[in-house]
Amino acid sequence: MFDGLVRFLTGADNGRQPGDQNNDASFALALLLIEVAHSDDRLEAREQSIIERALVRRFGLDRSEVTRLMEAAREGAIKATDLHHFTQIVVTNFNEQERIDVIEMLWDVAYSDSVLTGDEDALIRRVAGLIYVSDRERGEAKRRVIQRLGK
Repeated sequence: MFDGLVRFLTGADNGRQPGDQNNDASFALALLLIEVAHSDDRLEAREQSIIERALVRRFGLDRSEVTRLMEAAREGAIKATDLHHFTQIVVTNFNEQERIDVIEMLWDVAYSDSVLTGDEDALIRRVAGLIYVSDRERGEAKRRVIQRLGK
């Protein structure tokens, strides 16, 4: 399943179209989650674990699929020049509640080290706008994560 995505990203796949929903939605979400984790210039083990669990819950992937997806998303994040393309994949493939859930996942990653940086906050605000999640819903998602963490 993800071998084709890796081939697409490396340019080795002539037959795949970028709009393939089965692969692109999971890749786009993984990339966005990794971007938040990297916004403080490092991907910690706790952040990676949260990202992997989120992908398993959302897409029902097994361990090897998550590993390949994470590797492809890390590589894609390095090559990405902006997030617009990936946020549009989310808009296309996720309903309103699922997009709010995406923002909550991003907050989970941002708060995984118990410190929210300005870069993380700004990135989540930007992604929320790009995937049409209101400021109110973004704030509510943040509140739910903080409440879950007991802060």
